[in-house]
Amino acid sequence: MHPLLKPEFGLLIWTLVAFLIVFFILKKFAWPAIIKGLKDRQQSIASSLETAERVRAEMAQLKNENEALLAKAREERALLLKEARETKDRIINEAKDAAKTEANKIILEAQAAINVQKMAALIDVKNQVGKMVIEVSEKVLRRELADKKDQETHIRTMVDDVKLN
Repeated sequence: MHPLLKPEFGLLIWTLVAFLIVFFILKKFAWPAIIKGLKDRQQSIASSLETAERVRAEMAQLKNENEALLAKAREERALLLKEARETKDRIINEAKDAAKTEANKIILEAQAAINVQKMAALIDVKNQVGKMVIEVSEKVLRRELADKKDQETHIRTMVDDVKLN
């Protein structure tokens, strides 16, 4: 058989001594560093989990705050739209009232102008009638100064004509 499959007692002792030397060296220098690294990693993972949980809570709070801000913005927008509509209606009503006032003013001015023109036309008609009366009277006087009876009949006829017109 092969010597490695069935080792001798001396080889077994030297192997055990070499193993123990390597074990104590590893225990003295390597194990503390390995254990420290594992503990650091465990703390790092725990810290990362805490940070993630804190960030998740902050995100939830931010989401709630954002929803509250959106709701407030919607309310403000609705209020602004309402105020804009009210302002528009008020401006339209003011414009209508101003237009009515202006129209009434124009109508009154037009009526006054019509009355002035009517009076001027009446005065003009009276003046023309007066001129016609004078002309007619003049013609009557010229024609009938000789005969008094014919003159009175002619004047009455003319007066009756004037009353009818």
